[in-house]
Amino acid sequence: MRHVLSAIVQNVPGVLAHISGMLASRGYNIDSLAVGETEDPNLSRMTFVVVGDDRVLEQVRKQLEKIVTVVRVVDVSSQDYVERDLMLIKVAAGSGPLRTEVRELVDIFRGRIVDVSANNLMIEISGRESKIEAFIERMRPYGIVELVRTGRIAMVRGGSIHESCDESDATEAQSDTPSQTASQA
Repeated sequence: MRHVLSAIVQNVPGVLAHISGMLASRGYNIDSLAVGETEDPNLSRMTFVVVGDDRVLEQVRKQLEKIVTVVRVVDVSSQDYVERDLMLIKVAAGSGPLRTEVRELVDIFRGRIVDVSANNLMIEISGRESKIEAFIERMRPYGIVELVRTGRIAMVRGGSIHESCDESDATEAQSDTPSQTASQA
């Protein structure tokens, strides 16, 4: 099973190396990783995609929470969330009908041509992983010259990640406390 984890970490040198090294040393494979500064310049958000069952997810989460520079870890995939991937792809497309075909496919996939040369088009496209993969497959017959992708990024819908964590903490606390009707029985 695929899990998307978001870790809020202190924005200090060495955090990425420390966290990725810790995960690798324990044999966890990171399918995708994206890191960037948050609205608070002292914090960064690391978005991981890891593959494994719930036991693996819980182990990864516990290991991350032990690291001093990690402020909070959230299993984003357990909530309603939006996920995106960004790709730049350079495709062989000289002038003429081939270039027109590629431009039409870019429009269909809601991408943008960001650079044009005599023999190539550079295209920017973002969306869910399945959309990116489908676009890559459509471009293969034209000749992919170069391709680069970000890791996946994700955010929980609605309030902030802090609010969703507070709500899930409250829900867990409620489920740990026997209800009044159960204690009266």
